[in-house]
Amino acid sequence: MLTRWRHHQKDEIGGHDAEGPVFTKPDGTLMHPHSLSQAFDRAVAKTSLPRISLHDLRHTHASLLLRAGVPLKVVSERLGHSSPAFTMATYQHILPGMQAEAAATFAALVDPDISTG
Repeated sequence: MLTRWRHHQKDEIGGHDAEGPVFTKPDGTLMHPHSLSQAFDRAVAKTSLPRISLHDLRHTHASLLLRAGVPLKVVSERLGHSSPAFTMATYQHILPGMQAEAAATFAALVDPDISTG
Protein backbone atom coordinates (compact mmCIF):
# COMPACT_ATOMS: atom_id res chain seq x y z
CA MET A 1 0.00 0.00 0.00
CA LEU A 2 2.85 2.38 0.85
CA THR A 3 4.52 1.67 -2.49
CA ARG A 4 1.28 2.57 -4.33
CA TRP A 5 0.99 5.76 -2.28
CA ARG A 6 4.61 6.69 -3.10
CA HIS A 7 3.88 6.25 -6.81
CA HIS A 8 0.76 8.41 -6.45
CA GLN A 9 2.77 11.12 -4.68
CA LYS A 10 5.45 11.04 -7.36
CA ASP A 11 2.87 11.22 -10.16
CA GLU A 12 0.93 14.03 -8.48
CA ILE A 13 3.68 16.26 -7.09
CA GLY A 14 6.94 14.68 -8.23
CA GLY A 15 10.25 14.42 -6.51
CA HIS A 16 9.37 12.12 -3.62
CA ASP A 17 11.59 9.18 -2.95
CA ALA A 18 11.17 6.25 -0.60
CA GLU A 19 12.77 8.20 2.24
CA GLY A 20 10.63 11.32 1.93
CA PRO A 21 7.63 12.23 4.07
CA VAL A 22 4.61 9.96 3.74
CA PHE A 23 1.92 12.52 4.51
CA THR A 24 2.16 15.79 2.64
CA LYS A 25 -0.03 18.62 1.44
CA PRO A 26 -0.87 18.60 -2.28
CA ASP A 27 2.16 20.82 -2.96
CA GLY A 28 4.51 18.32 -1.29
CA THR A 29 5.15 20.29 1.90
CA LEU A 30 4.83 18.60 5.25
CA MET A 31 1.47 18.40 6.96
CA HIS A 32 1.31 19.60 10.54
CA PRO A 33 1.09 16.49 12.76
CA HIS A 34 -2.00 17.84 14.53
CA SER A 35 -3.85 18.10 11.21
CA LEU A 36 -3.02 14.51 10.41
CA SER A 37 -4.16 13.35 13.85
CA GLN A 38 -7.47 15.20 13.50
CA ALA A 39 -8.09 13.67 10.08
CA PHE A 40 -7.28 10.21 11.44
CA ASP A 41 -9.63 10.70 14.43
CA ARG A 42 -12.46 11.77 12.11
CA ALA A 43 -11.90 8.74 9.87
CA VAL A 44 -11.90 6.33 12.83
CA ALA A 45 -15.06 7.94 14.23
CA LYS A 46 -16.89 7.04 11.01
CA THR A 47 -16.19 3.34 11.54
CA SER A 48 -17.17 0.70 14.05
CA LEU A 49 -13.52 0.22 14.98
CA PRO A 50 -12.41 0.78 18.57
CA ARG A 51 -11.37 4.39 19.15
CA ILE A 52 -7.60 4.62 18.88
CA SER A 53 -5.45 7.63 18.19
CA LEU A 54 -2.62 7.93 15.72
CA HIS A 55 -0.28 8.30 18.71
CA ASP A 56 -1.62 5.01 20.11
CA LEU A 57 -0.78 3.32 16.79
CA ARG A 58 2.74 4.78 16.94
CA HIS A 59 3.18 3.44 20.47
CA THR A 60 1.84 0.02 19.44
CA HIS A 61 4.22 -0.03 16.46
CA ALA A 62 7.23 0.62 18.69
CA SER A 63 6.10 -1.82 21.38
CA LEU A 64 5.55 -4.67 18.92
CA LEU A 65 8.93 -4.08 17.26
CA LEU A 66 10.73 -4.12 20.61
CA ARG A 67 8.90 -7.27 21.72
CA ALA A 68 9.89 -8.92 18.43
CA GLY A 69 13.54 -8.23 19.18
CA VAL A 70 14.15 -5.36 16.75
CA PRO A 71 17.19 -3.47 18.05
CA LEU A 72 16.41 -0.42 20.16
CA LYS A 73 18.49 1.83 17.87
CA VAL A 74 16.44 0.78 14.84
CA VAL A 75 13.14 1.42 16.64
CA SER A 76 14.46 4.78 17.84
CA GLU A 77 15.37 5.77 14.28
CA ARG A 78 11.97 4.67 12.94
CA LEU A 79 10.25 6.84 15.53
CA GLY A 80 12.49 9.81 14.80
CA HIS A 81 13.68 10.02 18.39
CA SER A 82 16.79 12.09 19.09
CA SER A 83 18.53 9.15 20.72
CA PRO A 84 18.00 5.51 21.69
CA ALA A 85 18.17 6.67 25.33
CA PHE A 86 14.91 8.58 24.86
CA THR A 87 13.29 5.51 23.29
CA MET A 88 14.57 3.35 26.14
CA ALA A 89 13.12 5.72 28.74
CA THR A 90 9.77 5.81 26.94
CA TYR A 91 9.44 2.08 26.32
CA GLN A 92 11.31 0.63 29.31
CA HIS A 93 8.10 -1.05 30.51
CA ILE A 94 8.33 -3.37 27.48
CA LEU A 95 11.82 -4.59 28.34
CA PRO A 96 11.60 -6.40 31.74
CA GLY A 97 10.02 -9.56 30.30
CA MET A 98 12.51 -9.44 27.48
CA GLN A 99 15.42 -9.65 29.95
CA ALA A 100 14.41 -13.16 31.05
CA GLU A 101 13.99 -14.22 27.41
CA ALA A 102 17.44 -12.85 26.56
CA ALA A 103 19.02 -14.68 29.50
CA ALA A 104 17.39 -17.97 28.46
CA THR A 105 18.48 -17.49 24.84
CA PHE A 106 22.04 -16.74 25.89
CA ALA A 107 22.13 -19.77 28.19
CA ALA A 108 20.97 -22.00 25.34
CA LEU A 109 23.63 -20.54 23.05
CA VAL A 110 26.49 -21.22 25.44
CA ASP A 111 25.15 -24.58 26.56
CA PRO A 112 22.92 -26.28 23.97
CA ASP A 113 21.90 -28.89 26.55
CA ILE A 114 19.96 -26.23 28.45
CA SER A 115 16.32 -26.15 27.42
CA THR A 116 14.74 -22.75 26.87
CA GLY A 117 11.49 -24.35 27.93
